Amino acid sequence: MNTGTRTRTTLIATALVLGMSAAPALAASPAPGASRTAAHRAARTLDTAALRAAIAGAGKPGADATAALVRVGGTEGSWLGSAGVHDLTSGAPADPNARFRAGSVTKVFTAAMVLQLAGEGRVDLNRPVRAYLPDLIPAAYNEVTVRQLLNHTSGIPSVGSPDDSLDYLYAHRFESRDPADVVREATARKPDFTPGTQQHYDNIGYTVAGLLIERVTGDAYARQLATRILRPLRLTNTYVPGADPAIRGPHNHGYQVFTGPDGSAELRDVTVWGAGDTFAAGDLISTTADLEHFTRALFTGQVVRAAQLKEMFTLPGASVRDMRTGKPAAYSAGLSTMRLGGRDVWGKTGGRWGYNTVIAATVSPTGALSRTLVYSVNSTDAKGSDMNPTAMRVMIATFGAPDPS
Repeated sequence: MNTGTRTRTTLIATALVLGMSAAPALAASPAPGASRTAAHRAARTLDTAALRAAIAGAGKPGADATAALVRVGGTEGSWLGSAGVHDLTSGAPADPNARFRAGSVTKVFTAAMVLQLAGEGRVDLNRPVRAYLPDLIPAAYNEVTVRQLLNHTSGIPSVGSPDDSLDYLYAHRFESRDPADVVREATARKPDFTPGTQQHYDNIGYTVAGLLIERVTGDAYARQLATRILRPLRLTNTYVPGADPAIRGPHNHGYQVFTGPDGSAELRDVTVWGAGDTFAAGDLISTTADLEHFTRALFTGQVVRAAQLKEMFTLPGASVRDMRTGKPAAYSAGLSTMRLGGRDVWGKTGGRWGYNTVIAATVSPTGALSRTLVYSVNSTDAKGSDMNPTAMRVMIATFGAPDPS
């Protein structure tokens, strides 16, 4: 790999592992940071050859992905593609309509529901979370607001596994934790920082947000999701599996590379895996068709009212930096943003064992969704520190390389 390619790979991998996102135009205003130059206003031809090449290796021996499902849409053109295998035993072609684990893309749905409640006057984004969950959130976190849960600036610390090794997690893959217990464990610790002063992307804020939805509505998270989003949008292949570790309906198998005692690599089927402690932060199963429809509906104001939708495209103040990297905050309520190919791209990544997912989009200055992307890539190291190479090629083929920083 030459130096230029390595630099480009590092930039996009770092940005996307942190969590990409996709955004719509709000009222008559362009999306945040939308370019006003003539070059960027011009429609861009969709490079379908590059997209085909990006997924061509899926399912081949030694590949980093066993399957890849891609949907690109928007005013600049559309493309559907799939590659790879349904499973390694049969070698049958990958099902392009398969269901898969969407991982942290779940957070976009959760944020949307909280913002719906805000639009209904049932939740105040500026109000302390403790006002809604007084029995769960201790006084030490009294200053954490609902908005800070959604944009990862709450300061509530992460909750990890007793052992983060792959072998341990695999051995305990059918175990799950009560979300309230996860929150109690997290809030028993000291805050990572004063709320609102830094940003730390993690699941804990959305675990609390899911419990807040349940408390305010008096209903289960999964039923509220179905009532508020899935049924109105007719997302018939999207659901919360809950205690069921399997994927119901048609799906392509997911695999993970394990290292054997002798140091050799082994691909192990990880399709059946429990929810663990992901809850409202990552426990969703969907399809590329459903996620594409959801993305269009969300960005065009059909899911969240315009006043609240702005929250999804508003980053914390300029003084707020990422707790780990020191870089400017990149997460809003449910989404994040970066520059690719000279344009602002908003969206969200997700990763569960065997599956990587993204929803992402660019918005033209006129307010139209110029380009959308949804993919499911059956990565053989879906929770790795670097972005899956197949997924990275799809992102670059769709939007272009990261802008020089």
